[in-house]
Amino acid sequence: MVKKQWTTKDIPALAGKTALVTGANSGLGYHASLEMARKGARVILACRSTAKGETARSQMLAEAPGISLEVMALNLASLASIRDFAKSFQEKYRQLDILINNAGVMDIPLTKTLDGFEMQFGTNHLGHFALTGLLIPLIVRTPGSRVVTVSSMVHKSGKINFDDLMGEKKYNSWEAYAQSKLANLLFAYELQRKLEQSKLSTLSLAAHPGYSSTNLQFVGSEMKQSRWQAWVMGMANRIVAQPAAQGALPELYAATEPGLPGGIYIGPDGFSEIRGYPTIVKSIPDSHDPAIAAKLWGVSEKLTGVEFDLEDPTLNK
Repeated sequence: MVKKQWTTKDIPALAGKTALVTGANSGLGYHASLEMARKGARVILACRSTAKGETARSQMLAEAPGISLEVMALNLASLASIRDFAKSFQEKYRQLDILINNAGVMDIPLTKTLDGFEMQFGTNHLGHFALTGLLIPLIVRTPGSRVVTVSSMVHKSGKINFDDLMGEKKYNSWEAYAQSKLANLLFAYELQRKLEQSKLSTLSLAAHPGYSSTNLQFVGSEMKQSRWQAWVMGMANRIVAQPAAQGALPELYAATEPGLPGGIYIGPDGFSEIRGYPTIVKSIPDSHDPAIAAKLWGVSEKLTGVEFDLEDPTLNK
């Protein structure tokens, strides 16, 4: 199914399509946004810092003059910001062909979102859960639409600790990150199941970038003020990691390749999925467990106050 060594040259024409990418001002999100815009999509760069978003937009326009880009403020660590963003987006746009839930934080000290959630679970999972849920009526009205949620190889060590989701009893930064990335997969697969049950054509897929050189690796060491960790991350980025542009290929493939089924997981095809070209990869059994997914979905609805409207938009309500 996957073309050998799929690259950005294989992205089909996207003229007339609207794409939204979270965390679009740097790393994977930057390259995913740039390449979709090159192919003619109107791309909304959803960024916590609009200043950084505008800088990224200027850089993209310098690389590809004439592409269509807009910066909008979105703080995934704030449910109020997410609601404001979703309201503004739906007032301005009448379609959403591609949503890439790309933004994330990794390996940071115990920190809380504005709503009191542990930051990694709150941003990586709950923020994207709420955003997708608020935008889903628009998404399912858009023919051929897709939701791509970005996970990580680290999900393989993840467990959903329902007794301590927020790390209040015990906190380990890597365990919290792994939990959030497993939650991303549980969400992506459960969303596909619900879309199929509602007989909707929208697809939900997941992707991971392998080990890619981005700023994500340095946030934790900066917050921990660990020079040693920063040095180790820097060396690993130079020696092991692939460039961010390469790391963006799996999410771009999931978002744009024609004929894909929903509910699949795309990652690099190289050794241990560390680097390479997009291919279908496997995730751990827990990620496919419908009981865990249903429980997480219910908890996520209660925590965010967001429920998904998955009625067929062609039917009269």
